[in-house]
Order: sequence, then structure tokens, then C-alpha cells
Amino acid sequence: MAFYQTPHYEKTIFSDLLGSWALLKKSVENEHRTKDCSQLLFYISVAMSWESMRNLKHMKNTLLLIQSIAQQIGITDETAGFVDKVGIILSEALDRLQKTKLR
Repeated sequence: MAFYQTPHYEKTIFSDLLGSWALLKKSVENEHRTKDCSQLLFYISVAMSWESMRNLKHMKNTLLLIQSIAQQIGITDETAGFVDKVGIILSEALDRLQKTKLR
């Protein structure tokens, strides 16, 4: 006899967003072995903080800073792809939040 249990959570855009930040952080940690990415790691941690998750506009500003630093230090294409993915998901989260507030 098989049982089916529904999950006790609902996956949201916020879990996708946090997951994309985690993938970016892991990629930057791998690059940190060959170049100094300490500033990137610091600001990624800031963006993943509880305060940033509660204020996505602050997270967006932090992402802009991360993009600037990443461009200056010359990250790999793979890591740049993760930065872009975070930006896409963050934009989607901001759009959904805006639509929710309009209701």
C-alpha cells in the first residue's frame, strides 16, 4: 500500500531566489581559490541576509554592486551566468510582489 503525503510547505519565488543566491555563492567560492573574491562573498552574504529578503529593493541595490565588482575582477562566464540568473529571478520576485500589492 502506497501513501501520498502533501508537502508541508509551498515552494515560492523566494525559495527560488535564495537558491539562486546559494548557487552564485558556491560558484564565487570556487573562484576564490584563484583570485580574491572576498568583496563579492561579503556582498552575497549581505544579499542573502534576512534583512535583504524582507526588503527586495535593498537586495536589488546589492545585486547592482555585486555586478559592478564582478565586472571589475573579471569573473568566469559560468559565475556571470549565475549573477544573471539571480537578476532574472529577483526581477520576477519584484514583479510578483508589485502585483500582490496592487490587489
